Amino acid sequence: MAKKVLVTAALPYANGSIHLGHMLEAIQTDVYVRARKMGGERVVFMWASDTHGTPVQVRARKEGIEPEALIAKAYEEHVAAYDGFGIGYDIFHTTHSDENREHAGAIFEALRARGDIEVREVEQLYSEVDQMFLPDRLVKGTCPVCKTPDQYGDSCDNCGATYRPTELIDPYSSVSGDKPVLRTSEHLFVPLSRHEEFLREWLKPVSEGGSTVLQDSVRRFVMDWVDKGLRDWDISREAPYFGIEIPGFPGKYFYVWFDAPIGYIAATDKWCQGKDDESVEGWWKAGAGEDGTEIVHVIGKDIVYFHCLFWPAMLNASGYTVPSRVHAHGWLKVNGEKMSKSRGTFILANTYLEHVDPAYLRYYLAARLGNNQDDFDLAMEDFVNRVNADLVNKAANLASRSIKFLHAKLGGTTGPLTEEGQALVDDARATFAAVPGLYADFDSAAALRVAIEMAEACNNYFSEQEPWKKVKSDPEAARAVVSAGVQVSKLIGAILKPVLPEWGAKVERMLKLDAPLSWANATAPVAEGLELGPYEVLAERLAAKKLDALIEASKQDVEADAALGKDRDGEGAVRYDYEVEPLAPEATIDSLDAVDLRVG
Repeated sequence: MAKKVLVTAALPYANGSIHLGHMLEAIQTDVYVRARKMGGERVVFMWASDTHGTPVQVRARKEGIEPEALIAKAYEEHVAAYDGFGIGYDIFHTTHSDENREHAGAIFEALRARGDIEVREVEQLYSEVDQMFLPDRLVKGTCPVCKTPDQYGDSCDNCGATYRPTELIDPYSSVSGDKPVLRTSEHLFVPLSRHEEFLREWLKPVSEGGSTVLQDSVRRFVMDWVDKGLRDWDISREAPYFGIEIPGFPGKYFYVWFDAPIGYIAATDKWCQGKDDESVEGWWKAGAGEDGTEIVHVIGKDIVYFHCLFWPAMLNASGYTVPSRVHAHGWLKVNGEKMSKSRGTFILANTYLEHVDPAYLRYYLAARLGNNQDDFDLAMEDFVNRVNADLVNKAANLASRSIKFLHAKLGGTTGPLTEEGQALVDDARATFAAVPGLYADFDSAAALRVAIEMAEACNNYFSEQEPWKKVKSDPEAARAVVSAGVQVSKLIGAILKPVLPEWGAKVERMLKLDAPLSWANATAPVAEGLELGPYEVLAERLAAKKLDALIEASKQDVEADAALGKDRDGEGAVRYDYEVEPLAPEATIDSLDAVDLRVG
């Protein structure tokens, strides 16, 4: 049996709508999963809605509904958005579930049994008006570092400093405006420093005998935190709190970042139910099966520390399989700037779907995404030009000039190739060999360049041979030329299939393939004398006016503020608007890219 591969994307938070920043991650994950499935691997895509935390409570209160009703509404909206963009997840579950409660409790008890849970008294800000302790995202004040007013209780938007809510100058509740008081409360902590030896081993590069695949900048970023000394992590919150109550500690709830990643396990559990040959233990328990499970997380660069510090430590300590790979991506910008409601560039997924074919965005994102954390600029002019110049004028046009031409002029049947045509096809097959590895390394941009270069070379061959002229005097010579285009179109169809599944399906029908396109069969020649299936249009030109209409619609979209849970413009990241507990002194991936942290 093939090795098991379990892939996840970060869980979208149930406090707002899905926007194109979320779609960048969803599409990159979907392309990766589809590409690996084309290699015959046993791959599953486990996903869920992230539902807990104070912001859900607050928003539900503002809307006059229960938190359960709010997250149910968000769930339906999120599923509709992801389905609209063709995201092929195996399950989209929820962290507000019996499965998540069970696994969060089990992991907590395992940590507790090891002595990895400590109870301490802490001072917190408490609002007597709101009748609650204020987590960092519900308190504002003046930054203790740069003195900028109206900053949240975890970090300063102006200077980037991180701090605790109690360090704010003149703090106030962002819910009621009340000036909070200090109160003590018992909280539960995980001493991460006890896991330093394991984390250093887990973070070791493959080149040095390690087994975890991380981007170099991510590894440097995380190691910088480890080297500076890890803080103990507060995993509890006080009632009232919408989340999972901690076993044995009435009135205390798991901090949302404790139970959120456990949602990956809960989703797997739910997916396994009713399947006789599947179990959550078989996918997640350390040592299950001969080879175990390869676990791959796809995340935004703003949540690296949770997935590369606390999460692997928690899994290892409780007997679960640790991640094999964590891929971090950058944030989405539009026309070189942060997404903006006023400029109409804060684009919600459902608004996009009303105006533009999602296949265009899938292609454009995949054609530019590589294995890095660079921010992605959705430049509207380049979007139109790249879709039309590469996807339509090169790749789709080649299939049209080949298959459509054969139907129109030569009875729809293929023929033998000339020596020159065969050499062209052989070259294309040789370059195709690198494609599966490029996709497996999250370099869809390089994979798609192979397809476009194939199309360009074959189109140039057509221009030199002029089959439209040959067909009148020597139809078999014309058939030989365009049959090379059929062979290359099959390769291109395979390369594009993870990005544009319907493109691949159309090629399969037109070429009457007896099995779906895969990495194994893509290079097999299309038979000579094959009577092709009816021609199907693969792609049509993207009109700039459609994007203009999308921008105008986004300016009017009154839901835009809720997409990130903020009332201001922002990066199109898969950002988390609940409180974030700092694990170590501040550092950023971007700042470490330019620093050489090697020793000796």
